Amino acid sequence: MPAAEPGIALLVPDLPDAHALLPWLQRIDAHRWYTNGGPLLQELESLLSRQWPSLESAPATVGLNVVALNSGTAALELAIMALALPAGAAVLMPSFTFPATASAAMRAGLKPVFADVSHDRWQLEPDAARAIAAQQTIALVMPVATFGCPVDVAGWDAFVTDTGIPVLIDAAGAFGQQAVGERTHFAFSLHATKPFGIGEGGLFASRDGALAERVRCLANFGFDHGQVTAIGSNGKLSEYAAAVALAQWQRWPALRARRHEQWQRFLPMLGTLSHAALQAGFSTSAAADAQTGFLPSNLVLRLRRPAADVRDALAAQGIESRRWYCPPLHRQPAFANGAQMANAPSNTDVLAAHALGLPWHTRLTDDEMSQVVEALRRVS
Repeated sequence: MPAAEPGIALLVPDLPDAHALLPWLQRIDAHRWYTNGGPLLQELESLLSRQWPSLESAPATVGLNVVALNSGTAALELAIMALALPAGAAVLMPSFTFPATASAAMRAGLKPVFADVSHDRWQLEPDAARAIAAQQTIALVMPVATFGCPVDVAGWDAFVTDTGIPVLIDAAGAFGQQAVGERTHFAFSLHATKPFGIGEGGLFASRDGALAERVRCLANFGFDHGQVTAIGSNGKLSEYAAAVALAQWQRWPALRARRHEQWQRFLPMLGTLSHAALQAGFSTSAAADAQTGFLPSNLVLRLRRPAADVRDALAAQGIESRRWYCPPLHRQPAFANGAQMANAPSNTDVLAAHALGLPWHTRLTDDEMSQVVEALRRVS
């Protein structure tokens, strides 16, 4: 049966409208400063450094450094370059992640070493990384805040302290939920489909001020006081993107509250599906408010039936879904040649076969949520 046109979309961006952007665009007109560290970008970085949003119990934002960049991928790549690791060094990362995690390491001349993820949280955990690092030389660990689920920042800080191995966390979808630790570094995405979307953009966040300045320098081709001191790239965020981010920041409390209100209604519906498991680490209480509980940036369930079959059945009913991270990176053609697995990908392979992303965004109505759950009940 041919797939119907999607009646319920998987992802719908929620960005500021033209009216909300106008005051910021007028400021750009007044300054005639469009890129290269303009006043809006400076304001954005200062604001986030002072008011970093997080639901975790975390250290105060004193000493936090935030560098705004033109994508989350740029944040990863420039952070790796700033760490100045030896060419060909091994970087430990989960195989169950978006390709940017591995491609960032490879573009910096490093070699990915793929690891399995945990059964419940679908992440590379500190204890697993310790065991692997005890068996082989690892120069960098890149955990992933899978689908916006915050990583164990205290555990990763302890890992750095105990092993001396730096940790750069790919927290692409976890802005607003992920605390920044004392010893770990973070890259965030502000892509249009993220909860805090601006179109294209990214952030590097760290308490290491010197590292943050190296990232900033590398984002401007490596220029430092007029001289190129290192080979960098063009990772700068324009004033126009900074304007969207500042307008979005004004909307952020309402956006966050909206998502929490939706989750309170969606979660009980999802709980009636006996054949589906929700990723651990997110709020499981329908009583959670906008100040407590973590919400997925992408709603992904582990199903009993093969995800490909369920995806096709949902498409026939006009419901869009997606098999994220399938196949996992160690089976992707660009990475499979010479790919090294640090351990057996047992949980990764199960997720690749049975995990399916469902509609989840601020435009989703209660009736659409109900339709998604009832369709899942019929086809699974």
